[in-house]
Amino acid sequence: MTNIIALAVIVLILGLAISYIYKEKKKGTHCIGCPSAGNCHKVCNCKRK
Repeated sequence: MTNIIALAVIVLILGLAISYIYKEKKKGTHCIGCPSAGNCHKVCNCKRK
């Protein structure tokens, strides 16, 4: 029973992550992890301080 619950949680997390990435790519976001993802061009040149 514990294995089924753990598997369900992992599948849920993966499904939510994939849907988030799909939604962001559909909006045109090129670099999802970039702080200026909506404004940057296709090359992600983010500089972290």
